[in-house]
Amino acid sequence: MLKTCKNSFKQNITPVSSGQYVPEVELKEYLKINDAIYEVDSKAENGMTFSRLLNYKYSDALKKMDPDHLVALVTEVIPNNSCLVFCPTKKNCENVAEMICKFLRKDYLKHREKEKQEVIKNLKSISSGNLCPILKRTIPLGVAYHHSGLMSDERKLLEEAYSTGVLCLLTCTSTLAAGVNLPARRVILRAPYVAKEFLKRSQYKQMIGRAGRAGIDSVGESILILQEKDKQQALELISRPLENCYSHLVQEFTKGIQTLFLSLIGLKIATHLGDIYHFMSGTLFGVQQKILLKEKSLWEITVESLRYLTEKGLLQKDTILTENGLTQKDASYKSEEWFQYSFHITELGRASFKGTIDLAYCDILYRDLQKGLEGLVLESLLHLIYLTTPYDMASQCDPDWMIYFTQFNQLSPAEQNVAALVGVSENYIGKKVSGQAIKKTVDKDIVNRLYLSFVLYALLKETSIWSVSEKFNMPRGYIQSLLTAAATFSCCVLHFCEELEEFWVYKALLVELTKKLTYCVKAELIPLMEVTGVLEGRAKQLYNAGYKSLAHLANANPEVLIKTIDHLSRRQAKQIVSSAKMLLHEKAEALQEEVEELLRFPADFPPVEKA
Repeated sequence: MLKTCKNSFKQNITPVSSGQYVPEVELKEYLKINDAIYEVDSKAENGMTFSRLLNYKYSDALKKMDPDHLVALVTEVIPNNSCLVFCPTKKNCENVAEMICKFLRKDYLKHREKEKQEVIKNLKSISSGNLCPILKRTIPLGVAYHHSGLMSDERKLLEEAYSTGVLCLLTCTSTLAAGVNLPARRVILRAPYVAKEFLKRSQYKQMIGRAGRAGIDSVGESILILQEKDKQQALELISRPLENCYSHLVQEFTKGIQTLFLSLIGLKIATHLGDIYHFMSGTLFGVQQKILLKEKSLWEITVESLRYLTEKGLLQKDTILTENGLTQKDASYKSEEWFQYSFHITELGRASFKGTIDLAYCDILYRDLQKGLEGLVLESLLHLIYLTTPYDMASQCDPDWMIYFTQFNQLSPAEQNVAALVGVSENYIGKKVSGQAIKKTVDKDIVNRLYLSFVLYALLKETSIWSVSEKFNMPRGYIQSLLTAAATFSCCVLHFCEELEEFWVYKALLVELTKKLTYCVKAELIPLMEVTGVLEGRAKQLYNAGYKSLAHLANANPEVLIKTIDHLSRRQAKQIVSSAKMLLHEKAEALQEEVEELLRFPADFPPVEKA
């Protein structure tokens, strides 16, 4: 076993439900260079001391496939203990999982064999019979990959299987370290990189912090695999203090302040600079500013935020205060030009606030919706889908130009007109495919956003994430995230339009589109999916069994449902019937209120003069 590190990090003591405390888990940090394992030791001259040589017989084929000796490192702990292998990219996760499985002994198949088959069965069940071919090959050996390319239900199943020991090895990206708590006996860092960027100290600490299972292990191990060229930079990384972990919060902090200002002014709690500043001084934002933005005072942040909101057209300066309007506390800021003004929220500001639209995009959304009114194409959903495709996801998109060109040419003339209206021509996409120079400047975000709207449009027509994933060569997890974000943004745009009379035409259209994006199933299944516990697979079963409406489910006999629908428990059947009855009752009550309102004698009825 590896030597105890003199400079080992100790994880926090964890309280448990019994009131007792789990003994702290010691973390031992190691580096692997070639065949040698070194212990991290801050007292040593070069920051590390020799620990041992790897003792594992490698065939020529294995040396070629596994130059970093991952198979040797993981088989020291699995299958009886757990192991995480952090990889730089999603593709590398999949490749490493497959490579390791090629060299594991056959007896790994026998370890909790029935439970692993159950995991495969459950994965197929949640994906309408589909199963990733890589997982099909690796799960029987207790190995799986884990990254954002998986759908959320797939990740959840794999996490549960790993937590219970059915899976003993996960190859994963750095996002797992920052998200779910999946500890391991040993953590291996495949390389000191996240994508192409060299590892940051905070990322390294997050990853190795997964080593050691509280209440199970007394010690956890982390091994960072290094090439000679990375050794010096990695040693500096390990020895340097943690960088400022607040830097990524600054942008969210600024957005939070700007949104708060909109609500303060919109609700008339505070309407001029002095009032807003004094209010902010007494909030948590006032405390956070001293940590996150030390180089700026709260006063400067307040003035800058008000200027930004005014320039965006969300606030408007109006009344000029007189000398008598200034309080004694405000006197020191009297020279500030903006202090003389009070503010009121504009219609755009109120719509952005009610719709919870990201303030960075609210003016762009307004312009896009306004432009849409000039020639809204309603022959298909494509134009509406484009208008509700999230702006922030466009910057993350990297289109496959050949797929883009193919999908563009499959559009109807009316749908191609949508692309022309937003400013993307077939000629432009064709030149991108062939690699020709493009003289005319086209907004990259618009091009990317249109591509994502093609993905969503295909998804609404086919309703299968798996087939759309294959068609666009995109990870199904990314497509699922896009669909969820689009459904949320569509709802936000609907509330935005409700506050602006000029966009009345969008209201009814967006109600239906939001439903379609939320459920992403054929129209006839949507009423069934409003019922608690009914997802797409179950909705199809119920529909095929003749339960085609909410009324059918509300009047169903749970015992008959159990016999009719496969894999439906008594508890689930009762929940479905109960939920359907409640929904039906709510709809009936809403209609009854509407009837009573129509029949009620009008309060403003003109008085009848007596003869």
